[in-house]
Amino acid sequence: MIITVASGKGGTGKTTVAVNLALSLDSVNLLDCDVEEPNVHTLLHPSDIQTSPVTVPTPIVDQEKCTLCGKCAEFCQFNAMFVGKTKVMIFNEMCHSCGGCVIVCPEKAITEVERPVGNIHESDIGNIHLVYGELKIGEPIATTIIHSVKTHISKDGLNILDAPPGTACPVLETMNESDYLVLVTEPTPFGLHDLAMTVDVVRELGIPLGVIINRAGIGDDGVVNYCKENDIEILMEIPFDRHIAELYSRGVPFVQEMPEWRQKFKDLFNHIERLIKNAK
Repeated sequence: MIITVASGKGGTGKTTVAVNLALSLDSVNLLDCDVEEPNVHTLLHPSDIQTSPVTVPTPIVDQEKCTLCGKCAEFCQFNAMFVGKTKVMIFNEMCHSCGGCVIVCPEKAITEVERPVGNIHESDIGNIHLVYGELKIGEPIATTIIHSVKTHISKDGLNILDAPPGTACPVLETMNESDYLVLVTEPTPFGLHDLAMTVDVVRELGIPLGVIINRAGIGDDGVVNYCKENDIEILMEIPFDRHIAELYSRGVPFVQEMPEWRQKFKDLFNHIERLIKNAK
């Protein structure tokens, strides 16, 4: 089972929901797919971390063999290759590692080498197996790392994915293959605006969804009214609570200090599990 926790904007509380839900259940794979700024580990404080690199095949040109015919640059749809008067230049950050330039080169002057673009970190914390990706600074393509994180999904167990914010390619890569999406929002005009964008995307994907309102009690009723008008279930409301905020500021998941919330998250999971079974 794959449950993805997402939102249209940053700062709504995705990680808060994902971590507290995982801590409330018996055995969970928790995958942080926000590889540009992973932060699940800042709440779980892993001590024994195994790290492995993520690499992508990147072309290199043998300038002695190259005749500067330009077929590689003509083929590349991402403008990662430029054929000049004396040599071919490759812009690694724009390359999508499709391998097409190697195939079309008539002189066989192009080969590929593995280039590191980030890391995958793993750790076991109590009932949670944590996996999080970390994109190398300066690398623009996050989906490669997200795909590597998702290779750690357990086919037989429960997987909770913490998605990046927004509605761009990294979010779609994370959401793909999910059984259910939990969209975390806040009751403000900004929260509503970005929630609506995310709902549009999710409905194109055809994945069941529900909403959690974080910091309930501030703002207005726009999110509640939107969910009623669009037949979207509000799964839970987490109040705008000073104690919860103080715990978060110290890196403490609030279910550890407020045990009554463990049962609420267990009930939330049981409800989602029933929805997934009924949908199938």
